[in-house]
Amino acid sequence: MKYDLYGSHAWYVPGIKGMFALLGLFLAGSLLGSVALVLLDHFTPQYVQAYEILLAEPLNLLPAFIYVYRKSCRNKATEVGYKLDSSHFGQFSGWQIALVTVVLSLAYLLAVEPITDWFFNLTMLVPGMKPLFDFIEEIFEKMTTGPFWVTFISVAVYAAVFEEWLCRGVLLRGLLVRMKPVWAIVVSALFFSVIHMNPWQGLNAFFLGLLLGYIYYKTGSLWLTMLLHFVNNGTAIALSQISSLQEAESFRDIMSPTAYAVAVCAALVILLVCLCAFHSIPLEQKRGNIDRA
Repeated sequence: MKYDLYGSHAWYVPGIKGMFALLGLFLAGSLLGSVALVLLDHFTPQYVQAYEILLAEPLNLLPAFIYVYRKSCRNKATEVGYKLDSSHFGQFSGWQIALVTVVLSLAYLLAVEPITDWFFNLTMLVPGMKPLFDFIEEIFEKMTTGPFWVTFISVAVYAAVFEEWLCRGVLLRGLLVRMKPVWAIVVSALFFSVIHMNPWQGLNAFFLGLLLGYIYYKTGSLWLTMLLHFVNNGTAIALSQISSLQEAESFRDIMSPTAYAVAVCAALVILLVCLCAFHSIPLEQKRGNIDRA
């Protein structure tokens, strides 16, 4: 029998208690992945170590994946299931809504930057935060020192697939069934923020999580949230590899103040237009466009 990733997890519908279980399992998986990296560092040749992240990264979600699969199989006979992926695009075709999603993701990258820059500067005033930031930066640089394609797969592809499965496909889907949509989206965005495990990525992840949550609520499409997540992370990684931008901390560093202000305002307008497109998709049930399995 063919294994169906989405269908096999449809009968686990977590609430708040389940959210904390998933968080604990994610932390256990992160520990498992860290141990795997240490072991690979000690017992593999130097040329292999550049690729070790490709093996260690999926381990972050392995405990949660097994847990959700087992719970879903156990609940299938007695519980109502809800699909991880639906396709409610309203008046838009699949390629049209995908294009809107890509444009929204690119606009978001620029629109959110003034807020994240302000937050970074604010946290640097707090004693002890600068060493913490440097430590996290050192870890990230170590993880991204291998070939570009390895970094791209790890940061863009793996993150988009695994984190969206957990945060939208499993958690938000469950919360939408169990609580008001606005709170479900906010709580899932907070969860998405927490699993990044540092305040600087966490703030950006929270705002991105709100966007991803709203898109999932309106369309039920896990593929769309994966696409937005992929474009967001992939664009950031690609820009960091451009030699002329490697010394820049943000778009502000490569633009004049006037050009930067105009670009941010334009990005905000585009972002709002894209959100209006998603808002125009009709809801077929109060919980959002999440279909029963």
